[in-house]
Amino acid sequence: MKTLTIIDTFGFLFRSYFALPPLKSPSGFPTGLLMGFANLIAQIAKEYRSDYIVFALDSKEEGIRKEIDANYKAQRPDVPEELLKQLPVALEWIEKMGFKNITIPGYEADDVIASVNYFANSHDVFVKIISHDKDLYQLIDGNTFLFDPLKKQEIREEQCIAKYGVSPAQFVDYQSLVGDSADNVPGVKGVGAKSAQKLIESFGSLEGIYERLEEVTPERLRGLLEMGREDAYRSRELVRLREHLLEDFDLESCRFPSLHPLLSISGELMDLGMKRVLEKIQKEGEWIAPSTPSAPKSSPLKGNFVRRTELVDSTKRLEELLSSLTPSSVVAFDTETDSLETRSAKLVGFSFSLEGEVGYYVPVAHSYLGAGDQVSLEEARGAIEKIFSAQVVGHNLKFDLEILHGALGFYPKGRIGDSMILAWLLDSGAPVGLDFQMKRWFGHEMIPFEKMVKKGETFAQVALEEAAEYAGEDALATYRLYFRLEEELKKRGCESLLGLAESLEFPFIHTLIEMEERGIRVDTEFFARLNAEVEVRIRELSGEVFAHAGGEFNLNSTQQLGGVLFEKLHLPSGKKTKTGYSTDEKVLSELLGVHPIIEPILEYRELFKLKSTYIEPLTRFALQDKNRRIYTSFLHTGTSTGRLSSKNPNLQNIPVKTEAGRKIRQGFIASEGNLLISLDYSQIELRLLAHFSQDPALVAAFKAGADIHYETAKKIFGEREAKAHRGIAKTINFGLIYGMGSRKLSETLRISPKEAKGYIDSYFASFPTVKSFLKAQEEFALEHGYTETLLGRRRYFEFQQAPEYQKAAYLREAVNCIFQGSAADLIKLAMNEIRRRFAQEESLWLLLQVHDELIFEAPKEHAEALARELALVMEGIHPLRVPLQCGISLGEHWGALK
Repeated sequence: MKTLTIIDTFGFLFRSYFALPPLKSPSGFPTGLLMGFANLIAQIAKEYRSDYIVFALDSKEEGIRKEIDANYKAQRPDVPEELLKQLPVALEWIEKMGFKNITIPGYEADDVIASVNYFANSHDVFVKIISHDKDLYQLIDGNTFLFDPLKKQEIREEQCIAKYGVSPAQFVDYQSLVGDSADNVPGVKGVGAKSAQKLIESFGSLEGIYERLEEVTPERLRGLLEMGREDAYRSRELVRLREHLLEDFDLESCRFPSLHPLLSISGELMDLGMKRVLEKIQKEGEWIAPSTPSAPKSSPLKGNFVRRTELVDSTKRLEELLSSLTPSSVVAFDTETDSLETRSAKLVGFSFSLEGEVGYYVPVAHSYLGAGDQVSLEEARGAIEKIFSAQVVGHNLKFDLEILHGALGFYPKGRIGDSMILAWLLDSGAPVGLDFQMKRWFGHEMIPFEKMVKKGETFAQVALEEAAEYAGEDALATYRLYFRLEEELKKRGCESLLGLAESLEFPFIHTLIEMEERGIRVDTEFFARLNAEVEVRIRELSGEVFAHAGGEFNLNSTQQLGGVLFEKLHLPSGKKTKTGYSTDEKVLSELLGVHPIIEPILEYRELFKLKSTYIEPLTRFALQDKNRRIYTSFLHTGTSTGRLSSKNPNLQNIPVKTEAGRKIRQGFIASEGNLLISLDYSQIELRLLAHFSQDPALVAAFKAGADIHYETAKKIFGEREAKAHRGIAKTINFGLIYGMGSRKLSETLRISPKEAKGYIDSYFASFPTVKSFLKAQEEFALEHGYTETLLGRRRYFEFQQAPEYQKAAYLREAVNCIFQGSAADLIKLAMNEIRRRFAQEESLWLLLQVHDELIFEAPKEHAEALARELALVMEGIHPLRVPLQCGISLGEHWGALK
């Protein structure tokens, strides 16, 4: 499992201030708090790395606890002035270091921590909370612990029990009795820590105490509890943390930086007299993030990147610079636009670098009052055509090529390269943005876009001199980075990946562009009807739920729903959290048949998600285009496995598992006179398992065209039981590729762990070569730190510093990457070859790629013949020990494709 570190920001900063002496910078600025903070970041980076990190902050607004009790935290002492001076600097550092700050209006940092922790735990992520605040003890469980960095102490359940005599699950009730004088939480007057501990030990909870109050002795204590009943329950609402404040949360945006975080603020540290912090980092060597296999040997502190730019505002100077270009020249190129929407953006200017020494910026359409000389659009086009007569490299060059096509009607076909793709091939688990890569390899901080462009304006309003500095830096950085990454790939013995970039990944840019520009047509009238139907059904389902509940409530509120199900209706709660009840799909599914309210709730949730996530947004996107087509943007480097992802809108996650979800696909249609064609690789990952493992039984089954799941069932259950158990065999076949163990198999099939283990043992006994292959891959990954796909793409893992539970998760992911990544290799090869082979077939269009499936559009009269030709290309794209096979289907809408 992956790990998340959550930092109680103000709690730690305040503690640092009071723990350290009153340090000052050479200029007299107080630095005690900042020194403590820098030391914490250095400690985390060196000793306590995790996959993700989040800083939790209090909301500026008055919170819900003030509504519960106006005296809450009313007597807090004034904050020292020297601490107040340092706080804004520390908060600014958090952003500069690339960390994520989270606040939730009306709530405290502890509530943010609780909600992020709940979300992470529900997504199988372990959580470490850096805080010594006892209020957070209530969050401790098997997946979450507190950590005190000053004492270097982990706080788990046993530490909680040892200190307070109660478990973390009982801690809220314990606090409700003892109160907290620092926060003005009253508790029950006269009840101390020992009495509270004994009461919880005897009665289990606050409710237990008051339900059996007559049993409490001595009489004086019973009287105190009776008098303090209202205070106790009010105190519980004050100390109880809110866990359900985040409906959704993007964990990937919180990834731990690969560059040492303190290097991003090295200038500020030097100015404040904290030179030793930086020297210590340099002495210890280049810092490596969990997903980074190795790092540049030269320290980023000694990077030799120098920003040199020039504004080129005359045709004469532009022609002079480009006069020496030859087909063998290498030019870095970048565009500046007034929008990120490539279909409508206008070209504002372009930048280039010829030798990696200077970045040149050519303004074309800056439109502020008093703008100086610029090059005309026609002259710009001529210069860009000249640039593209050489080899051009860019960073996310797909965007620039789409801009040139849309804004100039020019689509270059020459030799290209992309530093973003090289960065991804080098380390697919790390961020590939230009800013991040320049920090990593050169220790250089790029000029932020936000510094250039004011809110509500575009790049067209940026002054020419400033624009030249920003845009010229982009081109210069791209040039330097491209060759730095080439050098690093060669240094690691990965020259083959450079060949793969040239032969597959760079040409794939053109394939993606053509696919994106065609788009896919949407039936907006169908979606309008579907939306109306869904709205009616949602109202009906809401009525059913409210009738069963005996009253209305907010169906989208997990807290209110939990209260109705488990407190009002007293349903068995399968998954109680510290502050409420889980109502996720797994919990509700387990309650099917227990109460009639569950089925309409599940259907309501599905339809509400379809409406808000798919029907309404897809309709909105389609209505923006006169041809009612949707144009998604495919992300070439969006996943670590090599699969494509897409955005604006995401067409890779269109539902397919439920009948209601499949209706969405009916809204994607062929143009008049055309059909949609689906070519889908059949069981490609299992075929790759047979290819890699060379298991005789698997290879023979695929060569014979047998039903692989039936053949597996025969091996495990015998011929008589095979047909009845084919579904189980299918689950095992695919599960092993994804690292499924007996526990997960037992949950999936709803059988005992012992029975599940027996199935897996029987499978491996039937296919012994598969077991030895999977074991060998795990051993290779542990020894070398990576696994490879069919075409040699690598996925790196940092096993050395990982705890055992994380190491196990890495191993599952490492093995899965072999199959999923190899499948991605094959379909990319096929897409490029189809683009080349059918270049003259103007009526055939590739519209979408969804994992192992390609969707085309073609005239009805030729569709079937073209489908067979396409299948032949896909099935013969790369030699394997077993045959590749494609399923073919045709239809007027996506929903008709099988």
